[in-house]
Amino acid sequence: MKLYHKIKQAAKSALIFTLLFGSISFAGDRSKYGTSAAPELLIPVGSRGTSLGGSMISSISGIDAMYWNPAGLSTLNSKTEVLASHMKYIADININYVAGAVDLGGMGVLGASLKSLSFSNNELVTTLASPDGTGETWSPTYLTTSISYARKMSDKILFGATVKVIYEQILTVSSTGFAVDFGLQYLAGKSGLKFGVALKNFGPSMTFDGSGLDQYYEPSGTPSGSTQEPRRVTLQDFSLPTTLELGISYDIPMGKKNNVQLSTTFQNNNFSSDEYRFGLEYNYSNYVFLRGAYAFMPDYKTEDGITKKDQSLFGPSFGVGLQYPFGTVRLGLDYSYRITEKFNGNQWFSFTMGF
Repeated sequence: MKLYHKIKQAAKSALIFTLLFGSISFAGDRSKYGTSAAPELLIPVGSRGTSLGGSMISSISGIDAMYWNPAGLSTLNSKTEVLASHMKYIADININYVAGAVDLGGMGVLGASLKSLSFSNNELVTTLASPDGTGETWSPTYLTTSISYARKMSDKILFGATVKVIYEQILTVSSTGFAVDFGLQYLAGKSGLKFGVALKNFGPSMTFDGSGLDQYYEPSGTPSGSTQEPRRVTLQDFSLPTTLELGISYDIPMGKKNNVQLSTTFQNNNFSSDEYRFGLEYNYSNYVFLRGAYAFMPDYKTEDGITKKDQSLFGPSFGVGLQYPFGTVRLGLDYSYRITEKFNGNQWFSFTMGF
């Protein structure tokens, strides 16, 4: 009965926290759907966080925290950690991600990561002279590199920041952008409550440029057949998909070897609808982990007063994780799956090593 009341109290606190911040935050501009720069920043990495639907920004720790909330990187589980993750996304797109972090003692924790997108089907190069293709193929390049720093400001307050460099290229047209993430976590003593805040993808707008935007014209007033001169098309710049996330989690010990964690996060977007996330993780002796999550976007009204339901592309997610020490090395394998509308489900495979 005592355990039941604890679970009930934690769930109520999590729900009130999420709804409270959701009600006082401004919803994203839905007219900006599909118009943000660098949408690949929103594609999650790693199996633990994705199986929990991003609901655990208040409790995420170790190298997994570099993407979700850099503050959690300060609680590195080993002196050094590395993570490698592969994801099967949609439309034959694969996401590869590698990260590493090292504990510098009293100076904090330093980490770095690289995220890339690969495309299975290369497109044909077409020109005005060869609209059906020149026989050459092309594939876009999407790379995001980052450096993170995190530190325990006290035994209860954790802080972290990440600087990102974003590079995109399509043939001879490219764009480079910069973004920063800031994160805080607050550990409420031995109560099992944890709070988290993360501001992500904050930075200047991005614009594509390059010789592929050049168009050639004969100079005005010159005879027909004169040497053509290039005139470059100037493209519109687009803002980054900045998000503000507020989260809370609660640990429920069930004996010495079993633990259940409830987590929830409210995400405010500058480019689309806000999102509410709820997750649950069962942990057996820090060896076996079972996870599940659900996220939803609320209904909204158009300028004409018509109520519409947000049709999210993604559904519930779940996963499993295994960790085991081999001498001084701790190995981890994690898998997660997310149900996806109109596409095959997303799958993540992750391998971690701490030593």
